[in-house]
Amino acid sequence: MAQVAIEPKVAKDEGKTEASVEKISGGHLVAKALKAEGIDVIFTLCGGHIIDIYDGCLDEGIKIIDVRHEQVAAHAADGYARMTGKPGCAVVTAGPGTTDAVTGVANALRAESPFLLIGGQSALSQHMMGGLQNLPHVDMMRPITKFASQVQTTERIPDMISMAFRECYHGAPGPSFLEIPRDVLDTKVDVTKVRFPQAGHYRASTRSLGDPDDIQKLADILVKSQRPCVLLGTQVATCKAYDAAKEFVRKLNIPAYMNGAGRGTLPPGDPHHLHRTRSYAFEKADVIVIVGTPFDFRMGYGKRLRAETVVQIDMDYRTVGKNRDVSLGIVGDVGMILKSVTAAATGRSDNGAKKRQAWIDELHAAEKKAYEKLEPEFRSESTPINPYRVAWELNEFLTEDTIYIGDGGDVVTITAQAVQPRSPGHWMDPGPLGTLGVGVPFAMAAKFAHPKKEVLCYFGDGAFSLTGWDFETCVRFNLPFLGVVGNNSAMNQIRCGQIMKYGKERGNVGNMLGDVPYGEFAKMLGGHGEEVRDPKQIRPALDRARAAVAGGKPALVNIWVDIDVWAPGTKNQTMYK
Repeated sequence: MAQVAIEPKVAKDEGKTEASVEKISGGHLVAKALKAEGIDVIFTLCGGHIIDIYDGCLDEGIKIIDVRHEQVAAHAADGYARMTGKPGCAVVTAGPGTTDAVTGVANALRAESPFLLIGGQSALSQHMMGGLQNLPHVDMMRPITKFASQVQTTERIPDMISMAFRECYHGAPGPSFLEIPRDVLDTKVDVTKVRFPQAGHYRASTRSLGDPDDIQKLADILVKSQRPCVLLGTQVATCKAYDAAKEFVRKLNIPAYMNGAGRGTLPPGDPHHLHRTRSYAFEKADVIVIVGTPFDFRMGYGKRLRAETVVQIDMDYRTVGKNRDVSLGIVGDVGMILKSVTAAATGRSDNGAKKRQAWIDELHAAEKKAYEKLEPEFRSESTPINPYRVAWELNEFLTEDTIYIGDGGDVVTITAQAVQPRSPGHWMDPGPLGTLGVGVPFAMAAKFAHPKKEVLCYFGDGAFSLTGWDFETCVRFNLPFLGVVGNNSAMNQIRCGQIMKYGKERGNVGNMLGDVPYGEFAKMLGGHGEEVRDPKQIRPALDRARAAVAGGKPALVNIWVDIDVWAPGTKNQTMYK
């Protein structure tokens, strides 16, 4: 979609002279306010309530990417925020347009991702009259946002937008919502009566260090520890704390595990990077430091942390000590905290240093055993294709510049056993809400944000089917990414639990899908597509897809995988424990 240069539209009051006051519409105020916040793209699906925003975005040079479902618009705005470190923005119409975006907003809240959703609303003049697509959007959005409000006057639009973005960064980041009625958007007002907050001049620094005494306490704990470990979570990415985290683990000689967007902080092969022995470490460590990850289901609500000393570092006060007591909690910017602890501990007498190295060596030996146990499955020649083989092939295929996205249930869970991003900021997953369907919108946003990087998304076939039609949006906007579908014709993670609970006869109810050749689907939408049934053909198909993407075509490789192979967590149903 080509950018269009259009001169701003200015209205003059009737009967006034040439020097009359300039008028500006609400939609154009929205665009100016977004531009001031650094927004260079909105993800949207059109509706009559919001079209004046489009007109304003054209004047301000803001790209408009229109998708096929509002959920995709919200997920894409979330993905854009994760990829850029800037807030994202989605614009949807009233009623079903806004309710369709609810899942994307809720997903961003749990994933701590900052974006603004702007929703339409029927005119204020039609309040309580049953206007088209009128719903209590603000009431619905309030529990799943950090801020939700209606804009009631045109003059307040820039002020309210600045307020919404500011609230996105209160504590741990998250989404905000603004409802703007149609007549508020369409009304033209005297531009001299509008306050335009200047981004950068109304936000306080959020880089809080925490209590200096607690920084010293943590340094003391780590200097004395013999078997420490650290988990680097999503907030390492949020705070762009990759360098601080690397320095922390290397100078203090601490083994590190990573989850969420923290993956890739340390590259594969780094002596402090551990991957497959987290449970082992959590069982035997004397000190565990959890950075930017809540004690939710992924952490067994804190029950899996066996150490005598557990330290939690987080941006949000409400998260620290939730579900499990901690020995020490520090609230603030995780990068600033890690950097300060490193400085406080560096150069001190460290009686545990030698034993810490022995501890790291012990963990690496356990890692080697874990890999050797999995290696036969990684290199399996069986057909249907073992999903572990797909995971191994994907990891071998990644480059330093590949952004990896996971969107699915069991087949994607299996990839956690193998796939290791090569660089910081190159991993995306739904986050703790476990939302399926994020893959295409995340890929769309990642490719827009980083057009020169390769974007690879691995889908389960159930996940791809939820938002796969927006593969065509990627074709239309020249956002080529490489998609891979692990296709077992089932919602297989749920199927496993049903079989275990009710037996095979009833285990296939409500979770079986058709045998869809998604490679052909991709071709139909104007992309490159392939079907793979032989494990030896996985890499050649990926190479051809990479070439197609380099040539400007989105690609989809549909790999038919064994329906009766599951991840250990799925078989143990750990997500419910």
